[in-house]
Amino acid sequence: MNPLVDGRPGLKRVLDALDRDGEEARIVGGAVRDWLVGRQGRSDIDIATTAVPEEVIRRAKAAGLKPVPTGVEHGTVTVVANGEPFEVTTLREDVETDGRHAKVVFGRDWTHDAARRDFTMNALYLTRTGELVDLVDGEADARAGHVRFIGDADTRIREDYLRILRLFRFHAAFGRGPLDAEALAAAIRNRDGLAQLSRERIRNELMKLLVAPRVAETLAQMQAADLLAPVLGGQGDVATFSRLIEIESVLGRTPDAVLRLGALAVRDENEAKALRTSLRLSNSEADRLLALAGPAATPGMCEKGQKAFLYRFGRQKFEDRALIAFARSGAALDDEGWRALLDLSADWPIPTFPLSAADFLKRGLTPGPALGKALKAAKEAWVEAGFPTDTAALDAIKSGAIG
Repeated sequence: MNPLVDGRPGLKRVLDALDRDGEEARIVGGAVRDWLVGRQGRSDIDIATTAVPEEVIRRAKAAGLKPVPTGVEHGTVTVVANGEPFEVTTLREDVETDGRHAKVVFGRDWTHDAARRDFTMNALYLTRTGELVDLVDGEADARAGHVRFIGDADTRIREDYLRILRLFRFHAAFGRGPLDAEALAAAIRNRDGLAQLSRERIRNELMKLLVAPRVAETLAQMQAADLLAPVLGGQGDVATFSRLIEIESVLGRTPDAVLRLGALAVRDENEAKALRTSLRLSNSEADRLLALAGPAATPGMCEKGQKAFLYRFGRQKFEDRALIAFARSGAALDDEGWRALLDLSADWPIPTFPLSAADFLKRGLTPGPALGKALKAAKEAWVEAGFPTDTAALDAIKSGAIG
């Protein structure tokens, strides 16, 4: 029995089509590693096969599956079965690398295929019948939480300098104990290679690292090895980052990569703008980071002031700024003032401004700049007054706005 196939009829159909008639197919990589160490819930499953892409496509069609040639030049075909995609890749060997890309040739040797992968724990295979195939001592490393390069660490890194970041990401996610000494030394020797990588690849790897279980101590190790600044474009604030993680844990909040990036690397608008460019952030990500550079509501504000802040900036920006300010404040994790502030954000129903242009047209204003000015003044007065809803207060606000 294959534990990864049970309950996944689509996966069974793909393996049944590919693992027969002179060709082999095995589940490989992350899904096998996660199963081995007891991590549940992984949705994506990769398959390695001796069949070349054209044969994968032919067999998939013959079995009533949908093949999508997502990366045929590198041996990859996505096969959709029962509505679920599976990435199927032909066994490969690297014949030429430049630190970013590899030229590969297809092969049929499982040992060679394993040898070209990055870490031993990522080079494990599971056959259709459930047999674990370990060609690089990856099982022992996975169970021990030892993130170790396959073969020579320098060689593996120079094949793709992104493996420097992957070393720290996998250590933060799966590691126990110290970083592998040989791997760390090789990462330090080859850190200049990070400059060759596309910023998109760095961004994707960094965002995964930021939400890994042991990220705080891992970032401290990166900083000590002078490997954090080349990624961020500046020195990171690991202390605030670590404090934010403690706050998230105490409050039961889900790790948020963008917020954590802000805690680590944003202290002013210039840093936020630089990250937008250097990490090719999306507009929404960049806007959140830019908002962090502004002032935050604090427990020292009166409740009316806190509500005015929340109304003006919205729930997410209010919470983002409050959490970062809490992390930098030095306050105890159970500080009642900061908790009350965050509870306000979660519980207070943000009101809708009750006046409209029609209310001022009835009072004799005509469409144009004066009307817009009156509406803006009325909204500010309404916020400053504490969001009143009674008629008398709203009439006074309208009168004051008209002047």
